[in-house]
Amino acid sequence: MPESLPTSRAVPQPIATSARPRPALLAVFAHPDDESFRPGGTLALLARRGVAVHLLTATRGEAGSCGDPPLCPHEELGGVREAELRCACAALGIEPPRLLDYRDGTLSDVEEEEGAHHVLAAVQEIRPQVLLTWPPDGLSGHADHMAVSRWAALAFERAASPAPLALYYLAVPRSVAQVLGLSHLHAVADEKISLSVDVAAVWEQKLAAIHCHRSQVNNSPILSAPEEKQRLFLGTEHFRLAADRTSGMGKNVLQSLEGLHL
Repeated sequence: MPESLPTSRAVPQPIATSARPRPALLAVFAHPDDESFRPGGTLALLARRGVAVHLLTATRGEAGSCGDPPLCPHEELGGVREAELRCACAALGIEPPRLLDYRDGTLSDVEEEEGAHHVLAAVQEIRPQVLLTWPPDGLSGHADHMAVSRWAALAFERAASPAPLALYYLAVPRSVAQVLGLSHLHAVADEKISLSVDVAAVWEQKLAAIHCHRSQVNNSPILSAPEEKQRLFLGTEHFRLAADRTSGMGKNVLQSLEGLHL
């Protein structure tokens, strides 16, 4: 039998450190799949680099497609899409989603104060350095996208110390939209893009997250396009700085979180 340790020997204790808090980002979107198609690669890269990536999703996407062929009766779609969202978050390596109980397609009817309250509550708990959301025009003019954009912007304005350092919007450069014929998107001039992220290192991870949304993939023509076009639209992600509290250094906040040194 091995000899026991002398009772007088102290068990070594971990040395206390004053490690800096883990950096965090909070993405605020309207529907399951919003997190994967446009910013999914960047979210995955952030998570790989130790950033706590959180997602607040306002609806379960009940007004979306059930798939072709249908994966479920329409009354079950909210539950199916929630499961798809959880699958996507796991594929990206980010935190499980926080879901609000709003119905898909109704967000423009929600009082902005109420919507912003939910975002602000998450901000106060998570204390992110960055907020990420849709642009004010929703990128495609979708009313739900536009509503959550307003909520996030209002929450950014009202957040108390420690407040987020920067608010970023998703964006599509005009040059990309023109090449791909994406006339339905509200693209922005290329010079208004604050940050472009090459997500080739997590390409398979991003595609896995997109394909978690099985009920919706047939609605995305880009997934049946040649790989060259897929890479152009999905392989580089673009962001526009909307607001910052860093005396003009806000353009570097998301970049510094990633550690990509672009």
